[in-house]
Amino acid sequence: MHQVDAFADTVFGGNPAAVLILDDWLPDATMQAIAGENNLAETAFARPNGAGWDLRWFTPVHEVDFCGHATLATAHTLATAHGITSEMIFLTRVGELRVSRSDGGYRLDLPGFAPEPMDELPAAIADIFPNPPLSVFRNFENIFVELASEDAVRKFVPDLLKIAKLSPLGLSITARSATYDFVSRYFVPGAGIPEDPVTGSIHATLVPYWAGKLGRNRLSAFQASARGGHLLCELTGDRVLISGKAVTFMKADIYLPD
Repeated sequence: MHQVDAFADTVFGGNPAAVLILDDWLPDATMQAIAGENNLAETAFARPNGAGWDLRWFTPVHEVDFCGHATLATAHTLATAHGITSEMIFLTRVGELRVSRSDGGYRLDLPGFAPEPMDELPAAIADIFPNPPLSVFRNFENIFVELASEDAVRKFVPDLLKIAKLSPLGLSITARSATYDFVSRYFVPGAGIPEDPVTGSIHATLVPYWAGKLGRNRLSAFQASARGGHLLCELTGDRVLISGKAVTFMKADIYLPD
């Protein structure tokens, strides 16, 4: 197993993910147990399928449909530990993801998920914001809330018990930024992730949203968690391209029960 800090150019930054490259799947219960033991936001499991790799992701609590940072971590592991230099194609629950080497890092080619407007906040989180949001929208796995300022995003104190009631949905908050095009934060306590440090998957909806608001397809984003992460993003048709770096923190042997 490798542990990789994704969307980082040095260890102790970005978002850590564990990666296991397998000949074939372990039993689902075993993969879930490994993810629970790791207690990271995501543990990724990949196996070759002839044309590329099948890829699955597990939080400490359950398997998920989509994860960007653990895809980046998997590509980094294949490149650095398995000598893969060509474009990597991953088959996942959300379709085909592609990762290529780019400017000393990696470029993720992800499906875009258009923001679906909502009339109001879900009842579970209706009172957790001190001021009314500018906009509320969603995709298949998250609720998104645009706040009035970058400062409001950075200073937001999440009520994790109320946010957990959204499960299986997570909550992302976002705002326009003076330094970047936009900032965000992401909370998924129902999946065992109080706050995710840097999240590729939410940008598959945030990029189409902000591209529409700002009138341009190339965007600079920052996820304002304690670890933080800078993402260079581009909307091209119905795909979202995200560039970032990754570094290996740890290599480990796992001892499974007989």
